[in-house]
Amino acid sequence: MTDPFQFADAMGPAKIVHLHSPGVGLKAIVVIDNIACGPAIGGVRMAPDVTLEECFRLARAMTLKNAAAGLPHGGGKSVIAADPHMDRTKKEALIRAFATAIVDLRDYIPGPDMGTDEMCMAWVKDETGRAVGLPPAIGGIPLDEIGATGFGVAVAVAAAAPTIGLDLKGARVAIQGFGAVGQHAARFLAGKGAVLVGAADSSATLADPNGMDVAALMARKKSGTAFAATPGARPVDAIIDVPCDIWIPAARPDVLRADNVARLNARIVAQGANIPATDEAERMLHQRGVLVLPDFIANAGGVISASVEYHGGTESAAFAAIAEKIDRNTRAVLAAVSTETLPRAAAIALAKSRVDAAAATRRWR
Repeated sequence: MTDPFQFADAMGPAKIVHLHSPGVGLKAIVVIDNIACGPAIGGVRMAPDVTLEECFRLARAMTLKNAAAGLPHGGGKSVIAADPHMDRTKKEALIRAFATAIVDLRDYIPGPDMGTDEMCMAWVKDETGRAVGLPPAIGGIPLDEIGATGFGVAVAVAAAAPTIGLDLKGARVAIQGFGAVGQHAARFLAGKGAVLVGAADSSATLADPNGMDVAALMARKKSGTAFAATPGARPVDAIIDVPCDIWIPAARPDVLRADNVARLNARIVAQGANIPATDEAERMLHQRGVLVLPDFIANAGGVISASVEYHGGTESAAFAAIAEKIDRNTRAVLAAVSTETLPRAAAIALAKSRVDAAAATRRWR
């Protein structure tokens, strides 16, 4: 039998809850990692192959992300083992069943993640009275529509570029995962003068050394037009092989590993996805002089916006908070990086110091 405390350390997790409702086919896991800073905020991920380990790693990333961003929230995550493209009626029933099952987990505030969206969070809010990333009609800030996470990734890149002498004007960008995060990261970086030379979604990988029209690509995605048929771009085997200055993983975990990271030809890896690289891959990149901007620093824009929403703030306040917090934290992390200290180690130290300071105010630590 698997050790139920295999992930336990001084930081957490505080709770691991398995949910099963055979009637609607619900199989889910909730990990509330740490609540020293406040009730945990973390997304609800839906995919057929989710695991407890993935859920824990994502929850820990949220603890670090929320603490590093200075939010009054701890970290948590939930995963639902199901096809996110199922019939809408069935999906609503599944999400509502999940929401009903977590009603009493009051120290966990769900948000959207891969496979779920604003409407899913509206269903959760209807059942539980708490959720973030809600539709505007019920007071939400539309995270995906405004591109909160992608905006934060662009802010982190802009803060980091001068440390390696990179001018964003003309800088080449390749994005693995041209979804909500990847699209808006490309859009905001293009606004700073960068050029999109590679993009991949689940259907195709495209490259053009002369640059692709970001707005046109986004329009194709929105309309459902075949990504692979984009005029002027050529199909390539893998986005990791596209030479660039800035490589942005914005999809699943562990896409950069020891067995493929040597193929990457980039100067900055800005992690738009959660846990997109293994520890070994990050060490190998650091040894090569490639600057890695850790996920919970670079992609915190979404949860910062979610926190602003939860506390009654506006869209403009969310953008201002993202810009201020991610710029500050990126600079703080890079100031602590050295030959021996990787960016992730520096970022973890920053986040843990804030968790420890919050825990010191609590009766139960």
